[in-house]
Amino acid sequence: MVICELDRDIIIAVPDPYCPIMEHPRTYLYAIRIPIRWGDMDALGHVNNTVYFRYMEQARIEWLESLGLRVEAGRSDGVVIVNASCTFLVPITYPATVEVRLFAGDPGRSSVPTYYEMYCTGDETLYAEGAAKMVWIDGVTGKSAPLPDHIRELLASK
Repeated sequence: MVICELDRDIIIAVPDPYCPIMEHPRTYLYAIRIPIRWGDMDALGHVNNTVYFRYMEQARIEWLESLGLRVEAGRSDGVVIVNASCTFLVPITYPATVEVRLFAGDPGRSSVPTYYEMYCTGDETLYAEGAAKMVWIDGVTGKSAPLPDHIRELLASK
């Protein structure tokens, strides 16, 4: 945070664009680069807010698949997202390549909080950050299931 003094009586704290706003204990897991497509933008000329969630989703899926977990329909177990958020700090515009950095917080019995930072390649300005809570489920019952041991061990080893 940067402290800005508007006048003698009004002092506010604003985000420093080079420091993440979300301050949760977290461990770096993975990063991907995604070229911005012309169609990712909206009528205002910047990447539409819904697309940021797709960028986070792609980083999460690629990380899971890098662990050997296939993300596909019809499995007896799987991962669902129970909440997701994004804070848009600086508009991203075409042409650019977004770098999505994925982090994890402390796991629970069946869940892992994930956190995301989005930068444009070659620029250390934080453009957006997000979060999503992943919950492992039993595909038959639809109820939460304990985290797989190898996921818990991986998160503990980082």
